[in-house]
Amino acid sequence: MNEDKKKCGLYMRVSTEDQAKEGFSLPEQKERLESFCKFKGYEIVEYYQDAGLSAKTGNHRPEFERLKNDIKSKKINTMVALKLDRITRSIYDWENLMTFLDENDAYLDCVNDEINTTTANGKMISRLLMSVSQNEIERTSERTKIGMAGAIKSGHIPHQAPLGYKHENKKLVIDYSTKDIVIRIFDLYYNGLSYKKISNLFNEEKVLGRDNWRDTTITTILENEIYKGDFVHGKRTKHPTYYENVVEPIISKEMWEECQVQKKKNSKSYKRTLTYLYLQKLKCPKCNRILGGKATTNKKGNAYFYYYCHDCKIQFKENLINDYFNQFIDELVEYDSVVNQFFLPMIKQKFDEPKEQLEKEINEQKNKLERIKKAYINGVFELREYNEEKKIVENAITELETQLNNTDCAEELRFTPKDILLKRDIDFINKIKLEKEYKERTKAWKDYTREEQSELIMKYVDDIELALIGKVITVKQINFRDSICKPCQELYDKGYIDTTKPMLLGNILGSVRFSNYLPEEEVGEIIMRLRQYYDVHYTEATYYVQSQVFYFNFKEDNSAIVRVFPLKDYYKQDPDNKMETYEFGIIYINEEDKFQMQEIDTAFDYIPDETNDSVIYTKEPTPISIGVKPVKFLEEKEE
Repeated sequence: MNEDKKKCGLYMRVSTEDQAKEGFSLPEQKERLESFCKFKGYEIVEYYQDAGLSAKTGNHRPEFERLKNDIKSKKINTMVALKLDRITRSIYDWENLMTFLDENDAYLDCVNDEINTTTANGKMISRLLMSVSQNEIERTSERTKIGMAGAIKSGHIPHQAPLGYKHENKKLVIDYSTKDIVIRIFDLYYNGLSYKKISNLFNEEKVLGRDNWRDTTITTILENEIYKGDFVHGKRTKHPTYYENVVEPIISKEMWEECQVQKKKNSKSYKRTLTYLYLQKLKCPKCNRILGGKATTNKKGNAYFYYYCHDCKIQFKENLINDYFNQFIDELVEYDSVVNQFFLPMIKQKFDEPKEQLEKEINEQKNKLERIKKAYINGVFELREYNEEKKIVENAITELETQLNNTDCAEELRFTPKDILLKRDIDFINKIKLEKEYKERTKAWKDYTREEQSELIMKYVDDIELALIGKVITVKQINFRDSICKPCQELYDKGYIDTTKPMLLGNILGSVRFSNYLPEEEVGEIIMRLRQYYDVHYTEATYYVQSQVFYFNFKEDNSAIVRVFPLKDYYKQDPDNKMETYEFGIIYINEEDKFQMQEIDTAFDYIPDETNDSVIYTKEPTPISIGVKPVKFLEEKEE
């Protein structure tokens, strides 16, 4: 080696993964390099420190570049580093560096590696060491990629959870509090609204308490593969990795692909003209993925709708679902009427956003606010970023607290459960006795537009499971939304709502409205309130358990059964159906019984009030004068 005075530049580097390793911190490297130069008799001219940067090819290290420039200008003639891998871990970069040192009559010395770049043997040894170093980093990279791939396939997505998802036990799972917002964005775009129109609409409605929705936000959501269950790692790199079916999808693959095609069209002028009743509701009987939809139109302009699974090559007509679904339609329309009149003002918030869940979410947001404050104090956020993040969390807390207040208000019921049962009984009688007026005021399924039918299905149906028997597709099960159907089931179990059941009435097969057991005093109150409108009658019937037949002890001609209910709680008394007979109460009405109030509107817009508790119940008709209460809750509230 040339014996000229060595003018040294000390090069120190740490990458984020190295900082925790003993001996790799910058102060530690500096101390050891200075001791080494003192021992060797080198003159230290300058220090060069690259913090938080790896030595991978392509990484820009400003201090390393400054060191090379100082070598070019002859300010220094030797670079000193702790180890060879502090300089580079690439053979390609190493060869370029040796060429650079030769061209500038400069040298490299390492504390922990015996490096001598002035001889052929020294260069060979340095190449061997560099090969080992590169092999180590490549193996580490491979292990990291394999581990990450396994984690991603298990649902561990190494990114911030997008809207509609949240991290739970390190996995990305659906966030049901925001899932419907994502579905709505895709639906709006699918039906022709532009990014801008969607963001303007969301700002106007202050969705999630925000008024800063941008079209770029909508674009990002629509382009994110995660919503169809897939994930792209390294999306902005030259070699991204695509993972399929790694999380539960919010949107079907077909819907996602349709929206990508839609981007190529003029979204401002394009408006979808076809409505799919069961879009996002049908699951493939083979792979259980959400099905896509398509339609054909004949020369007369009639549209025929189909649903299909691209992967399993399954396709069928929409009528297959309609034929099965029609048996639920009348009940669904009736139920929607009850929901609008009673459930929404009474318990929608209570069941859609349970009080306990809201309180939990509020606490989580408050904890998040504290973490943001600590991060700002520790210098992670600038003031502007802190204020922006703080505002988002505070808005979320305000929105959740509003929902909690609404839930508290909803618990103070304006309507009692008996009101629901009473209103449904009156509606049933109105349908028989005031048929013309009933049809004028009641919207049947056939009167709904296709868009309205789709909205009703979207509102109440969670999904529809299909089965494949040979080559025949059948409907296995319709899963109704738990948040709406659960309160209905609870009221039914307690005897406060009815359902239609097929029954043998003597030697005739028919259907009757059936409700569960209620104490006699509550049944009595309902009957007395019904008699303010109609001269309803009461009788009792025996039900033979084994033969499943009713025996009625009343004249059947010209009478209609309003409702049947057990006189005892047989679910508790006879869970195994070992009793021979059950006794049932029957509310019925005769053909000659007419509506007893002066105003027909009263039959549809009001129900008899329960405030008169001095009435003594008898099973015989007794005219009583009590007030009425309006059933149009929302209108009354606005007044």
